Amino acid sequence: MKPILLLLITLCLVGCSTTENSTVAETETADKVLVLKAKREMQLLKEGRVIKIYRIAMGDQPVGHKQQEGDERTPEGTYTLDWRNSKSAWHKSIHISYPNEQDVARAKRMGVSPGGDIMIHGMAKNMAWIGALHTARDWTNGCIAVTNEEMDEIWTMVKNGTEIEIQP
Repeated sequence: MKPILLLLITLCLVGCSTTENSTVAETETADKVLVLKAKREMQLLKEGRVIKIYRIAMGDQPVGHKQQEGDERTPEGTYTLDWRNSKSAWHKSIHISYPNEQDVARAKRMGVSPGGDIMIHGMAKNMAWIGALHTARDWTNGCIAVTNEEMDEIWTMVKNGTEIEIQP
């Protein structure tokens, strides 16, 4: 690896924090997750107050609402974080309840599958070393990606049944 690239990676991993409000106890439980796609940001909220902010990567085609399977868009709207997978290929993952009834109806009118398996997840086990650099571009198939360390925080701070609102 070229020395300058190694230096840039080291500086980003050491000096570039991807979260804010790092003094918040990880045991504080969020009652809502807000994703601001245009800002590439995910906020954990409690009683309307931001308790944690994360930089995120999304689907390769981040603009617009997910229309169908394979479009690589991250959905927009209000969903529920309904189950989790501790043995995910992506470190850990929490499932977003996409598609909802409206998504299914829209896809049916279009004659396509709405897709599914949209998650908040960490990094692939062999790619965790990338850390915060994973947000340099959108790369998922429609999911919301954070670092593994951030996923561990989110895992403890967000319970099943929590609302997630994904805004353009």
